[in-house]
Amino acid sequence: MRRFTPLDPADAPGKSRELLGDIVDRHGTAGAMVRMMAHSPALLQGYLDLSRAMKRVKLPRSLSEKLSLALQERIGCGTCLIAHTEGGRAAGLTESDIALARQGTATDPREAALVAFGVRVLTEPASMTDDDVAELRTHGWSDRVIAEVVGLVSLNLLTGAFNLVSGNQPAATAPAGQ
Repeated sequence: MRRFTPLDPADAPGKSRELLGDIVDRHGTAGAMVRMMAHSPALLQGYLDLSRAMKRVKLPRSLSEKLSLALQERIGCGTCLIAHTEGGRAAGLTESDIALARQGTATDPREAALVAFGVRVLTEPASMTDDDVAELRTHGWSDRVIAEVVGLVSLNLLTGAFNLVSGNQPAATAPAGQ
């Protein structure tokens, strides 16, 4: 059960009204998560800005989806897992690729190293060392890509945590009694 009410543009406060109106004008509708984020104009603006920025990363979409799958598996957001599974399939991932990503790895050693790094950024960022970053560089990953992984981790944490707090989950993954 949702804990937050998805808002229509007319019911949204201040800047959220304008932001939701723009989304509806461009896409015909706005998703439940965005409409629930509209309770906070600052959160909605921040999410939209970070989301747009992360669409410009240097990673191929298939690898970005693998990373998101690994992260959302740990965060526990069923809504995000469904979205990134569909996104991964659309980006050409096989069912095996998706299963491995959810386990935090990949068949390609370069990709596996980057996915594992992303999971560590999420779960234990204080443990990162110079050697960890140097290891990614030996796999050919640039400082730009390494930095962008931190941004993708941040975006996934924001969306996953928000969906869990707001109760925006598929019925099968909602906590008991929800």
